[in-house]
Amino acid sequence: MKYLKTIAAMSLLALCLPAAPALADGPVAAREEAQEQASFAADRETILAMAGDYRVRFDMQESTPWRASYEPLDRKISGGYESVRVIEDTGSRIVLQHLLVVDAGGEPMVIKHWRQDWEYEPARILTYDGPNRWIWSDVPERMRAGRWSQTVFQVDDSPRYAGWGQWETTNGVRRWRSNWTQRPLARRDAVRHPVYDLYASINRHQLTPDGWIHWQDNTKMDLVDGEQQPVVQEYVLNTYTRFADYDVGAADAYWAATQAYWQAVRAAWAAAFDRNGGIAIEEEAETGTVISGELLQMGSDIEAGTLAQSDAIARAVALITANTSAP
Repeated sequence: MKYLKTIAAMSLLALCLPAAPALADGPVAAREEAQEQASFAADRETILAMAGDYRVRFDMQESTPWRASYEPLDRKISGGYESVRVIEDTGSRIVLQHLLVVDAGGEPMVIKHWRQDWEYEPARILTYDGPNRWIWSDVPERMRAGRWSQTVFQVDDSPRYAGWGQWETTNGVRRWRSNWTQRPLARRDAVRHPVYDLYASINRHQLTPDGWIHWQDNTKMDLVDGEQQPVVQEYVLNTYTRFADYDVGAADAYWAATQAYWQAVRAAWAAAFDRNGGIAIEEEAETGTVISGELLQMGSDIEAGTLAQSDAIARAVALITANTSAP
């Protein structure tokens, strides 16, 4: 009898407790066609709003060590100027190219920076699978509706990482949050030859009144006998604040001179992904892929007028073909 009374009390308590929150990564609830179209239009508007000219603040902080012997790095803050341009928009696919503008002895120098490709309701994404390897990963079918993937590419247009998530408005803030993704080490870490080998991450993009933020939640992982072990937690907040009081024209001039070359480079990488069912390419700490330095230099030489675009494209295709294989 005492047992039955306890069960009855627990049942009453359950009725009084608030319902458990819905899983954040569950399927997007079915919507009417008009709602779907409105949501799609709002998503596109948000992604396109990330284009523009910015002062950027990079704020990196290692925090919680998961390995007792590891001492977290001191916080590092840096910054610069970045122009973000829409270089492709087919409706369900939007490509944003970042161009970093730095001062080189009183003259502006443009560095082709990272690229982000957004795709609506993708069937698969190109994900990092460990050192030197990227593979095609299926997006679960029930998780595709209403969601966008973001694939990030390195400065030479080789792949870096990819994830998928839903744009939504929470507490008045428009944001996108990825699923868990794996990423290769950033140059800032790779050049130190650290004890960790890759990042397990969640990425967030959020609009702000004067720009947008990219927030990275990184667990730095060590590969031990093929198993991943956490070493330290890192929080990265990149803040893009609208600002055009720098040589924006230098960024646009560089892109006008080199965009056809980089379009051919993107096509050569895409052909390698399809040909190999993913990709394997050797990486090095200083430059990313082993061919990154030459690909970037050819872009600079085209802008300077010292290299013919056709010769650069032929060399780039040969480099990508020769240095990539199946993962």
